[in-house]
Amino acid sequence: MARRRFLGIGTAAGAAALMGGAGWGGGTAVAAERTGPRAGGRPDVLHLPNGFHPAGIGIGPAPYAYFGSLLGGAIYRACLLTGRGKVINPGLGEGYYAVGLQVDDRQRVFVAGGWGRLITVLDGITGTVIETYEVGNADTFVDHVVLTPRAAWFTDSFNGQLFRLPLGPRGELPARDAVATLRLGGEWTQGPSDGLTATGIAATPDGSALLVVNIHAHGGSLFRVDPATGVARRTDLGGLTLPTTNGILVRGRTLYAPRMNDLAVLRLDPTGHNARLARTVTDARFETPCAAAVHGNHLYLPNSRFPQPPEPDLPYNAVALPLPL
Repeated sequence: MARRRFLGIGTAAGAAALMGGAGWGGGTAVAAERTGPRAGGRPDVLHLPNGFHPAGIGIGPAPYAYFGSLLGGAIYRACLLTGRGKVINPGLGEGYYAVGLQVDDRQRVFVAGGWGRLITVLDGITGTVIETYEVGNADTFVDHVVLTPRAAWFTDSFNGQLFRLPLGPRGELPARDAVATLRLGGEWTQGPSDGLTATGIAATPDGSALLVVNIHAHGGSLFRVDPATGVARRTDLGGLTLPTTNGILVRGRTLYAPRMNDLAVLRLDPTGHNARLARTVTDARFETPCAAAVHGNHLYLPNSRFPQPPEPDLPYNAVALPLPL
């Protein structure tokens, strides 16, 4: 695989590994080894089909986790209560991707389509495609997504911009030409053309702005983005760096940021201008966790297994950690 395509279909961790692996740096960490035998009767490992290379996870109100494949764009749904799952949509095949995912309260799955330049909305029960939106240009990589009350926001890793899919008052999907592009400005620094820059995205605790991971600037950083103007300001992380962070999760004032072999847990101020490392979680089951989602009192993280290239026979999984961390 060409280097750029490999980075594009992978995670920030893959990028850092191929570029020599930047250090973590900054902050005071409290290590917490978690092996999670079977908390509350739920499986602590969700096994995905072999070759089903994940880069994100989405969980809605129902006890199901959704994963997308970087090898063809298929969508897999796993029951959190039993661990059993199935492919609910086979994807569009070679050259197509399903990267970041989010699930709303209607059990609709919003999928970032990577190099395919597609935003796809699926019925999470049947796997049926509800709508698709083509965005960006030939260099666009639609990486991760966050749902806010009136929009779904997607990162474009190679172009310093976000895509806004507006939602109606009752969550209605817009027409296909309604996706808006928001250029990132202010302090935003875009990386080289052959590497990822923007990866994970979340909303600030108070909902006033967006938080976007930039794995290029300052050794891996977080930016607070004004959703109206695109003006980005660097969030003060107290010296912590996020060089391999892909998907992120904000829950209350806690930010979960998976890294190459650990999970950084940060405490945010309500507006997202500042954050401090609360603890670093390690787990023997981590194999480059790439995103995070919560259901009940469990945090779920899929293992991307980077820097290993995606292969059809390689096993993949997601692990569960009991909360609080």
